Amino acid sequence: MASDSKKTVLITGCSSGIGLKIAVQLAHDPQERYHVIATMRDLRKSGKLEAESGHSLNKTLEIKQLDVTQEDSVKKCLDGLPDRKVDILVNNAGVGQIGPIESLSMEDIRKVFETNFFGVVNLVKEVLPGMKKRGSGHIVVISSVMGLQGILFNDIYAASKFAIEGFCESLAVQLLKFNIFISLIEPGPVNTEFEMKLMEEVSRSDFPGADPETIRYFKDIYLPSAHEIFVTLGQTPDAVAKATVKVIGMDQPVFRHQTNILYTPLTALKYADNTGNLSVRTFYNLLFNYGSMFHFSLNFLRCITCKCFRRRVMPV
Repeated sequence: MASDSKKTVLITGCSSGIGLKIAVQLAHDPQERYHVIATMRDLRKSGKLEAESGHSLNKTLEIKQLDVTQEDSVKKCLDGLPDRKVDILVNNAGVGQIGPIESLSMEDIRKVFETNFFGVVNLVKEVLPGMKKRGSGHIVVISSVMGLQGILFNDIYAASKFAIEGFCESLAVQLLKFNIFISLIEPGPVNTEFEMKLMEEVSRSDFPGADPETIRYFKDIYLPSAHEIFVTLGQTPDAVAKATVKVIGMDQPVFRHQTNILYTPLTALKYADNTGNLSVRTFYNLLFNYGSMFHFSLNFLRCITCKCFRRRVMPV
């Protein structure tokens, strides 16, 4: 059980990836400031979290079942906490969807929004009354740079992240009145097992309903380019978790935090031109007209960020 001096942190989607790393880092906090409720939809997948938790398991970290898409599951999980008290809510659970829009069923599209958007709204609705009553709280959402800048063939995933960004930006203003902060964590590419599995699955798909030219663009241009971006700009879940933990530890948490400075120039294009043409046409030209420039830019970034090019400090 959490002591009164510790903040109770409820985290969703902790079976792997970013959620798992955030849970472990908070549970291992040297100052023992947090009591972590690490949740996941399927408790049969808790083995990796249990192993990485080590001595903190059942001390500063508890594992509970929670499906963000099911209201009954959310209520049951929160009802199991003393006074339903959640000081910090970390919404990490999410699903991806890649491919031509014509090939996606409406059921698949709704599933993305059920988790990435409505799942967050569901939890926020449940924890807000307690936070307002106590006059304090912090809601953290693992969003994405794709909530700021749409990327081709990620239409539905980007749309779900745009939706959650708008929801949080609206809510953030009114919640400051109750001393409740909202923080959007916006990673770029993250190298996780989930991402790799998703890319492998879509590369083998036939995409029924999409025309041959679109499928060719997807497989011959998008997939190789996406792979190159992940290799060059991709972060580890650990890196994103560290950035998230840093925001959680702030006295006055920031509203937005992009975790990957290498991706910042791409999102900045959108705000440099209020017509939207600059970012849309730049991405189009880089992918379809100036592929060599795209590859050169990524190779340049790879070079300047490679450890072998960094100055080494030698002892005298």
